[in-house]
Amino acid sequence: MNPNIFTIGNFSIRWYSVLILLGVIIGYLLASKEAKKFDLPKDFVFDLTFWVVIFGIIGARLYYVIFNFNLYKDNIIDIFKVWNGGLAIHGGILFGFITLVIYCKIRDVNPFRMTDIAVPSLIIAQAIGRWGNFFNSEAHGPVTTLENLKSLFIPDFIIKGMKIGGIYYHPTFLYESLWCLLGFIVILLIRKYYKYLKVGQLTCVYLMWYSVGRVFIESLRTDSLMFMGFKVAQLVSLLCFVIGLICFIYLCFNRLKKGLYYPKKKVKE
Repeated sequence: MNPNIFTIGNFSIRWYSVLILLGVIIGYLLASKEAKKFDLPKDFVFDLTFWVVIFGIIGARLYYVIFNFNLYKDNIIDIFKVWNGGLAIHGGILFGFITLVIYCKIRDVNPFRMTDIAVPSLIIAQAIGRWGNFFNSEAHGPVTTLENLKSLFIPDFIIKGMKIGGIYYHPTFLYESLWCLLGFIVILLIRKYYKYLKVGQLTCVYLMWYSVGRVFIESLRTDSLMFMGFKVAQLVSLLCFVIGLICFIYLCFNRLKKGLYYPKKKVKE
């Protein structure tokens, strides 16, 4: 699989970078549309997106490098070559969340209102961004067979891309992308139809949904970040799921009308 869209001399445009950018643009447009319902200024969403993306990428790269430092210790300059892949989503989420909280505090906006607005954008951006791993021939699963991949009704172009060095691998990037896409739909449905939705609960749903999928998908990954013999992504996902579940239940037991996601919506007593 060619990771470059096109190359002119020493300059290349890579699928990985373009797909991340596409995810950011779509995410920004979705968040801007939702933010209008709460009279949040357009410049607020744009500026927040800018800083969250910048520090999110820094965090995602730093997280990856820390757990893979042996790959970079002899050639430090490679740390900055993010276009070659090597971004850990949990690091991006952590740094992005910290940036969001700080910026919202500066602008006097409820940070959990903003994370609720942002999580549909985040999860659809993840669904899109995972395809960058496909073009980089990374983040795949264990060795499998052509027959097995065909039995899963996987499109031929993906099967061909999963033939790396003459060996077929499970397209775990695809599994995660589809899981995130389904999660995006679930979050939108909850936001639209759950009339007792509280501020912060959509964020909890995201944490639980993505974490469940990541735990199982990570079990198939062959390039996982490791810590003391455990897969880091699984440990972090389990922690995020527990946090999301506890916070969701806690918010359920708040007073009915206190902190509703849509405060102007009429709710039957």
